[in-house]
Amino acid sequence: MASGVTVNDEVLKVFNDMKVRKSSGSDEVKKRKKAVLFCLSEDKKKIIVEEGKQILVGDIGESVDDPYACFVKLLPLNDCRYGLYDATYETNESKKEDLVFIFWAPEGAPLKSKMIYASSKDAIKKKFTGIKHEWQVNGLDDIQDRSTLAEKLGGSVVVSLEGRPL
Repeated sequence: MASGVTVNDEVLKVFNDMKVRKSSGSDEVKKRKKAVLFCLSEDKKKIIVEEGKQILVGDIGESVDDPYACFVKLLPLNDCRYGLYDATYETNESKKEDLVFIFWAPEGAPLKSKMIYASSKDAIKKKFTGIKHEWQVNGLDDIQDRSTLAEKLGGSVVVSLEGRPL
């Protein structure tokens, strides 16, 4: 069931910027988003970029030690969100980077919120072409352990995530 919610152009711009990893100057790389959250606008008609809920590549090693743990802390405990996380991981063969679309619907979120986010998920997913990994998360227990994300990315072949061994 579609909710009639639309996706703000800024959301698409953020997605395209994260998806295209062109070799750019180090200043540009630092401004690239590592992770970002999207929420519904106050009138519940649009999916928008949530103000201040992002991690930039340039933050890692400066204000952010562990980008995955930092991303988990951005998630509200009592409401739903959509997220994009640019996961860097290693298998025995190679280093990889993949965008993961996350639908965060914690147990403590109001039923109405869960319903509108669930029914609007297709609107945002249709705009995010080429996403290989989608993950619905229903609580901190599911997302705090980085091995759960590693499982989504490639199962037992993943040996490290964000430079940290599993």
